[in-house]
Formats: sequence, structure tokens, C-alpha cells
Amino acid sequence: MKYFTFFSSSFAKIIIIFLFSILVSASAYTHGDFLHCLSSHVSSSTSTHEPIFYTPNESSYSTVLNSSIQNDRFFSPSTPKPFVIITPFHVSHVQATVYCAKKHGVQIRTRSGGHDYEGLSYVSYFNVPKFVVIDLRNLSSVSVDVESKSAWVQAGATIGELYYAIGKKSENLGFPAGDCHTVGVGGLFGGGGYGYLARKYGLSADNILDAKIVDAEGKILDKKSMGEDLFWAIRGGGPASFGIVVAWKVRLVPVPKKVAVFDVSRNLENDATKKLFHRWQRRAYKVDKDLTVYMTFRTAVSSTIDQNGKNVTKIVLQADIRGSFNGGVDKLLELMQKEFPELGLQRQECLKMKWVESFLFFNFFRSGESLDVLLSKKSNINLLSFKVKSDFVKEPIPNDVFEKMLEMLYEEDVGKALIFVFPFGGKMSEISESAIPFPHRAGNIYAFQYQLSWEKEDEEEKHVNWVRRLYDYLTPYVSKNPRATYFNFKDLDLGTNNLNKGGHTSIKQASIWGTKYFKNNFYRLVHVKTKIDPTNFFTYEQSIPPLR
Repeated sequence: MKYFTFFSSSFAKIIIIFLFSILVSASAYTHGDFLHCLSSHVSSSTSTHEPIFYTPNESSYSTVLNSSIQNDRFFSPSTPKPFVIITPFHVSHVQATVYCAKKHGVQIRTRSGGHDYEGLSYVSYFNVPKFVVIDLRNLSSVSVDVESKSAWVQAGATIGELYYAIGKKSENLGFPAGDCHTVGVGGLFGGGGYGYLARKYGLSADNILDAKIVDAEGKILDKKSMGEDLFWAIRGGGPASFGIVVAWKVRLVPVPKKVAVFDVSRNLENDATKKLFHRWQRRAYKVDKDLTVYMTFRTAVSSTIDQNGKNVTKIVLQADIRGSFNGGVDKLLELMQKEFPELGLQRQECLKMKWVESFLFFNFFRSGESLDVLLSKKSNINLLSFKVKSDFVKEPIPNDVFEKMLEMLYEEDVGKALIFVFPFGGKMSEISESAIPFPHRAGNIYAFQYQLSWEKEDEEEKHVNWVRRLYDYLTPYVSKNPRATYFNFKDLDLGTNNLNKGGHTSIKQASIWGTKYFKNNFYRLVHVKTKIDPTNFFTYEQSIPPLR
């Protein structure tokens, strides 16, 4: 019996080693075939440039992979890595990648700016050996046409590059998007995109005029050839479910020559600041469309001198209040005194500057800095490792709930836990929730974003659990049926497809997270997916599944 046991365990080990070697060989075979296919198709293209392929054997692979990872969680050696990174210089290189990936059963992840909160633009959790990253960094040109008030921007450009190009051509044109200049337009536009002009002009996605997308057959489609359904889907529904958008045509909007801005902090031990938030909930979405007042809550260290002349420090709750007004300082102060007198905004706290310069201000660049800094793909903010969850609010939360929410900030490291509140209303309430896949329109008074950062890798679970507890606590006070969340703040806690099982994801299963992002628009997205990509070639952890 002992001999038989020894023989069985040894034989099992041999079988396991043998099977593993087959898997490794098969994987290497697939990888080699894919790269050979890609090289041969690229070399036959008419492009004057050659794309650059980075494999793990090359010294520059890690540099390229890590260069636009904005969340330190995904620097970990345990994070699944692509077997090759492709940085195309021409759309034909994207077409070749799609053709070869489909032929050899390889999954694609497409990266623009790398701000994806769950890393889904460069990580594949379930099909580790067989995925590649198309990094669009070299497809980043911007062409502004002042006369037609439009611009073509390639999907690898950042919003900083777009703002820079607009600012160089005109002082009276702008574009509604976010304030972080390193965010890639590919992901931002594809999921919605809101910022200081949203209450005046809507989302980035509401201002898309045309697009160019490479579909699962490797064809390049524009608005006319892709048809109404697909054009609807990619503006807010996540284009990565349907293809690879390589360029967007955007509508530029009028802005004054100068805008007025402020960025101030207030201690929440002051009752007036607490009253400010209670009033903000009820008024921020109703005020003049040209005014956006945005708040962040966090802990901070406060220093005071006691009666003995000794410096005393303590941790306090703080509100950071930012505002942008499409007009002059006098009118801004008038509006703020009328709408939010509790803030006590002073003239010396306000600045007047060109619209494009406001993004230098909000990104903490020095006063007088050249617009060239908007071209940098490196953020001025050290994001560390972080986890984000989000909500939409339809009714002001009760005062006691607000107090309890703030108290929870003390449970985390100073300044690392952040609660953002961004007002909607204005133009956002005037657009139908079915106009594009982003449905969070009339009835939503503001958006919540909960973010927690940490430095020690082994503390991830502890910190992520804090975000989840805060999210759970606010359940009764946010949107319901479904509890909505913002697609660009992706959250895998909501659920995923069955990629790890290689199996089919039912529409019922996917609707658990899909309706949270898109409400009933999810089902139209499924219809478009079934029509455009019935074999589900473009798939990832939270992609739209087709009907089977």
C-alpha cells in the first residue's frame, strides 16, 4: 500500500508537470504566432512609422507599462501583466492588432490615459496568459477648427493636450470635461465626462459630433458608417465593449475671455461651514448655470498657539471648496453672497484668468506657469494606491447623517480619505436620460465620490473595507432601484462577467452591475453589442455581453 501511494503521488506529479509544460508551450506558441502575425501585417501597411512592441523580455517593458498607471495598487508584481504592449503610430496598426488578436484568441485591453480606477484598461484578471495592451499614447494629435467650433482629437490624447490646443487657437472657446489634465480622452468621453462646464453644456459625451472606431472585423467606421445605434452606445456606454475608438470629433463651446475661480478651505469645527453644506445640497444644483461650486471633505492637521505661546496641533475636519464662474469676480461674489453666504467668500480669495488657465490653477501649477505644462502626462498629485466608489443623490441627506459621515473620516490616516460632492442640475437636467447611455440626469442633485488612498501594500484590505463601510452606511440616502453609480468610476464590487470560467455571462447577471451604471439604457447597449460584436470579441470584466 505504501509503495502504491508513493507511486500514485509521484505519477501525479509527473502528469502535472507534463500538463503544465504543455500549457506553457501552448501559451508561448500562441504568443509567438500573434507577434509573427502582427509583424507581418504591420510591415505590409502603408504607414511610414513602425509601431513599437514591448515584451516582458525587454528592459523598457516595465517602464512603458508603468508610465501611465495612475493607481499604485496595480504596480504590484502580483498584478497580471500583458504578454505584449503595442504602441501604434497609425490606425492601421490598431487594425492589425485586432485582426491578429481575433485570429489567435488573444484579448485586448485599450489604454488612453491610464486613470481607470480598477485598472481594466491594462489588467486582465481572468485571462492572464493571453491578453495584450494597446497603448494609444502615440495617437494623440489634436486639430482645432475655430471657424466650425469643433476639433478632432485622437483617443490617446489627454484632456490637458486638448485644452492646450484649444487655448492656443482661441480665448473664447472651451470644451466641457474634467479638471485633471492627465486623464485620457479615450476613456473620459467613452464613459461620460463631467466637469466645471457640465451645468452649462452637459457632459463631454453630450458634445461628441463624430468618431472613428475600429470594429471586431478591423474596419474603420465613422458616424455615418457605424450607424445611429453604435454612435449612441460609444458616447457614455464604454466603447471598449464595441471596438477601439481612435479619434473623436468634439463640439467646442463658447466661454468668456476670462473666468473667475476660487479654491478655499474651511474648518468644519465652524458651524457656519456645516450649514454651508446643508445649504449647498439644496441650492448648488439650482444656481446660475455659469456657476459650479464643488466640495471635498477630509481630515487635516490644524496648528494653533495656546495661551502659553506653545504650538498645539490637532486633527480637524476640513472642507475644500472650489468654484468656477463664467464671468467676472464682481458677479461671482454677488452670486456667492446670495446663494452661499455661509462661505464668506472674500474678493482676495478669487482670481480672474483665461478659461484654459483655470486648469493650471486647479492642478496646483504655479501662478504664471506656461500652458506647456498641460502637455505633461504626469499628474501633479501623488495618487498612491486607492479605491473609489460613487453614488448619485436625489434628496438632501439629513444633517445627522452628514455628521456621522464626516466622523468616519477620522478612522483613516490624515488627509487620505476624501468625500467629493459635485453638483448637477442646469443643462444636465435638460437632457433626456436616454439621449446617450449616461442616464443620471433630471432628479439627480449631485454626485458622491468616496476615495481612500494608502501607502502600505499589505493594508489594502483594511482600507478598501473602510470605503465599503462608508458606502453601506449611505445606502438609505442615495439613489435607489437601482442604486446608481458612474461608469467612469468603475467598481468591481458591483460584479463582473464570467471570464475566469471561460463561460457565458447571462444578461440577468450582467444587469446587476449594468443597470447601476446605465439604468434601462443597459438593455439597449446589449442590443447594440449583439448587433455589432455577436461573438463577444471585445470583452473584459465589465463589458456589455451580447445575447446568446
